[in-house]
Amino acid sequence: MFRNTLIGGTKFRPDEHIPDLNGKVILVTGGNSGLGLETVRQLVKHNPSRIYLAARSTEKAQVAIQKLQESHPTAIPVSHLSLDLSSFDSIKAAVAVFKQAETRLDTLINNAGVMMLPEGLTKDGYEIQLGTNHLGHALLTQLLLPMLQSTTKLNSDVRVVTVSSGAESFGPKKLYPVENFKTTMPGLSTQHRYAISKAANIHYSSAMAQKFKDIKFVCVHPGSVQTNLADAIWKSSNVVFKVFLVSYALLFITKPEQGALNQLWASVSQDAVSGEFYHPVGLAGKGSHHVKNSKEQKQLWDWTQAELEAHLPATP
Repeated sequence: MFRNTLIGGTKFRPDEHIPDLNGKVILVTGGNSGLGLETVRQLVKHNPSRIYLAARSTEKAQVAIQKLQESHPTAIPVSHLSLDLSSFDSIKAAVAVFKQAETRLDTLINNAGVMMLPEGLTKDGYEIQLGTNHLGHALLTQLLLPMLQSTTKLNSDVRVVTVSSGAESFGPKKLYPVENFKTTMPGLSTQHRYAISKAANIHYSSAMAQKFKDIKFVCVHPGSVQTNLADAIWKSSNVVFKVFLVSYALLFITKPEQGALNQLWASVSQDAVSGEFYHPVGLAGKGSHHVKNSKEQKQLWDWTQAELEAHLPATP
């Protein structure tokens, strides 16, 4: 009862509302578990040419693909793409492999993420949550942008869907301490660092929508969902907080089958507007004041592009 009341907006039923995906190529990051796997599970039912399940672990990806095959006995067009979003080298290698295999990309779903980790750095020296959740996806999107743009000649509805979180509203007063992004940001809690990375997802998606009108960029909050991202919170919590978490979960946490609805809706619905941030399902205008702050968006965009410049092909 509670779960149904906490997700409102559009009544989206994947089996009925996802159209025929014939000929389309889709890439889902973090597709081996949770929201990503459920997203692949629903999309594969609708006749895509190929879905790439991007994940760090080949073993986990193969297990996920096997589960998909068991639920869909006929041959399914799903392939693993090795990708570690905390490593620029891995991202560039994944894009190279993808470009060798495909000539088009109709939908990129930036779903993967880490949540409330202990202090740490990515392989390239960025705070681990910002570097993985935001910078990793930003580089991936930029490197795939030429293919996305060329696909618009074949399909007028090319999309990039990025999964953020309602936790963006818990960001610190100074949302983007960019001078500390190449540190573990020890002065901020893990919750603040996570919120920064999720706000960055929203701002970057909005900025891309403003700059590239031929592609639809949509950002979504999936709701409170039961996934393995919460493991870090559980492990670091004391007994009292664990009791609270269990109580909260019983009342409010939804399963991936329901949590994936918003990103599935954003991937296919004609009502999804480029540049918007949607709460589930399809509810616009629900973000914090940070989401609407154009100065913070420009600050994040300028910093990101400066950091990625050395990793992007030179523009003619």
